[in-house]
Amino acid sequence: MLKQRMLYSLVFCLCLLNISVAQAQKLIPAQPELAAKAWILVDAQTGRVLAEKNADDQLPPASLAKMMTTYIVSNEIEAGRIEEQSLVRISDNAWELGGAKTDGSTMFLSPRSEVSVLDLMHGVIIQSGNDAAIALAEYISGDEVSFSDTMNRQAELLGMNNTSYLNSTGLPAEGMVTTARDLSLLASAIIREHPEHYSIYSKKYFEHNNINQPNRNRLLWRDTSVDGLKTGYTKAAGYCMVASAQRRDMRLISVVLGANNDASRAKESQKLLSYGFRNFDTKVIYSAGDLIKENTKLWYGQQEFLNLTIVDDVLLTFPRGSQKKLAANILVDEQIEAPVYQGQELGRLQVTLDSEILIDVPLVAQTDIAESGILARFFDWIILFFTNLMS
Repeated sequence: MLKQRMLYSLVFCLCLLNISVAQAQKLIPAQPELAAKAWILVDAQTGRVLAEKNADDQLPPASLAKMMTTYIVSNEIEAGRIEEQSLVRISDNAWELGGAKTDGSTMFLSPRSEVSVLDLMHGVIIQSGNDAAIALAEYISGDEVSFSDTMNRQAELLGMNNTSYLNSTGLPAEGMVTTARDLSLLASAIIREHPEHYSIYSKKYFEHNNINQPNRNRLLWRDTSVDGLKTGYTKAAGYCMVASAQRRDMRLISVVLGANNDASRAKESQKLLSYGFRNFDTKVIYSAGDLIKENTKLWYGQQEFLNLTIVDDVLLTFPRGSQKKLAANILVDEQIEAPVYQGQELGRLQVTLDSEILIDVPLVAQTDIAESGILARFFDWIILFFTNLMS
């Protein structure tokens, strides 16, 4: 009889465990399946990955390579090495490789004409002009080979560890590859570091040489929250898109590589973005300067206790409806001794969800606290000596 009751109790506990696990799983719905070779969805502010498949597979970048080209141009402008209104002479090479006589996307630049850096950026971003990308590469580095070296150095700085550039356009080249994850890092940098140039990605049309071309990003017409970024296509790469949208205080970046056609890459990108906005929230959980732990014991100081705070906002992305399940874990150094200085790290703040650490940030001293006098320090030393002796 006792064994039977124990068996019933065990079964009951297992049922409760299964219910708990099922409830936890419901917080994060299954990610969508897409008709593409690889994809990723990330929160632009926190970097949290919300969905992914084959995100580290190396694939041809197609015209998505031009995102790095314009990112470098923005860096050059910010550094003061070139100006938006600087005039670029269009070389015969840029016209021959990327101009009107080619089958690729073009800005329809006239050879040996002069065009401003800013107009060329519009031509690269909106019209996906190969001629414009080559002209900018030559203007900054002298030739595309040298410019591709700069692209690769910049990719390394951004942590794009599986990307290799060989030209400024994304035109097919053996060994030129990237990944969905790497492209999400690049898109995030463009949005974060160069908002004034990121706004170009949202423009629907651009005209040059009396030729008005539409942006190839279909989502700009379908979804008002979408404001970028770039499409690409080659036979080897398939149809690709990097998109970004903002709703409320949440910005998402989606990358879809190797879709079957133009309509499909837009549809699959929209599917990813909708999944993220529907099922996740991004919020500030703690603000910079918030008092996280007060009256923390301080030894040898002019004050007996100190307060711990955080330097930056704690911004988290988490499943919608799970905010009440977030838990804060405060880890403080075992023995804190004066002097301490404002901003000095003395512990860690961890925020978890179902035992998963979502963020781990430093806890720092709120103010400076100097050493106490010699007698007070001696008294603290005696207390610590006997405390450690007894422990």
